[in-house]
Amino acid sequence: MVVVNITGALAGNQFEPSIAVNTLNPNILCVVAVDTSTGPTLTGFYRSIDGGTTWSTSILPNPPGYAGAEAPTIDYTFPSTFIVTVHVFNGFNDGTIVSYTSFDDGLTWQPPVIVQAGYGTVIHNDEPLIAVDRSPGSPYRGNAYVGYTPLATTFSAIFSQRSLTQGLNWEAPDRQSSPRGTHDRAALAVGFNGEVYAGYIITGPASPSALLRISYDGGINYQPSIERQSTFIASVVPSPSPLPVPNYQFRVQTNLNLAADISNGPFSGTVYAVWNDARNGYTDVFLSESPDGLLWSDPVSITSAPVGTQNFFPSIAVSPYTGTIRVIYYSNQIDGFLLDVYVAESFNGGATFTNRRLTTTSFNPNGISPVPTVLIGDYITAQTTAPDNLAAVWMATTLPTGKLDVYFGT
Repeated sequence: MVVVNITGALAGNQFEPSIAVNTLNPNILCVVAVDTSTGPTLTGFYRSIDGGTTWSTSILPNPPGYAGAEAPTIDYTFPSTFIVTVHVFNGFNDGTIVSYTSFDDGLTWQPPVIVQAGYGTVIHNDEPLIAVDRSPGSPYRGNAYVGYTPLATTFSAIFSQRSLTQGLNWEAPDRQSSPRGTHDRAALAVGFNGEVYAGYIITGPASPSALLRISYDGGINYQPSIERQSTFIASVVPSPSPLPVPNYQFRVQTNLNLAADISNGPFSGTVYAVWNDARNGYTDVFLSESPDGLLWSDPVSITSAPVGTQNFFPSIAVSPYTGTIRVIYYSNQIDGFLLDVYVAESFNGGATFTNRRLTTTSFNPNGISPVPTVLIGDYITAQTTAPDNLAAVWMATTLPTGKLDVYFGT
């Protein structure tokens, strides 16, 4: 197992990492994260051409007129294209989603493109997530989809948009959820036949639930209609934020994470959903699965963590080569306070999971801060490299830096 501190030599903090890998060349890995190394909050871009052993670091330029950036995500499509989506802002009063495209494995980037403009606190688009169709069985291969959440006072909704030009322009937005609810981050995955699974967790005002809509025509139409609400995955008990641990003050969102098996393995076509959930009186990671996105299994814990520990921020990757399921997550199971990153792995379609530790050193989420920090980043990310290996990125405050750094591990 390899663990590399990608950003330890940089100034400032780096967090909320997202990783994408070249399906055709496992040596090419691209990561984006929130980066304050140059002062303002911007989009850090980190690239490896040797499978994650060494990394170059840079900053993606904001579009003119935008002072900061946050919540970046990245995905890949054939043969050498990477697409980034990010929330950019003027101060804290503007929420605009933009995208960047590289056609040469992250070596150079096209100028940023406005996906959806924001208008201050009236329409504040946030938390984008990108998914690109690279299924061998899809007639829509190459389509890119982005989900995001326009925040409006106490209510919000989930929206999505698609690009047929690898992020060079984007079609009109499509609302995926009722605007009379409380949502955080959108969830997107693309199935074997190009099905687009657009999901989310509604945490209020009543009946918190994980829900889903599906497009069978490459993102043109989604079913069921919003008026009928979405397909039900499971009831959810949102995790408390902050978690009930002394000296924890960082927020914990209850976000849905989706993945589909696009391999030719025995579980091809299966769709998986994971989230952190407090139904047992402590926060744990639960998984539900479906053969078609319509009928879902009862949620099951996949961490094997001790009762009473806190396990959160899951990210799922399903191998396009074998169908292996891997879910990374934070856990305080070693001593009840310090954090580690674990991976739950299943080689039988989710019937059973084994767990292993990714981090080699437990870390204090507050790092070297004299007071408990209120943010460690709201997500981490897992992907798969050929022939069937984990490629994961997370945030840790491991000494000697003690600051928020982005780590890569296998």
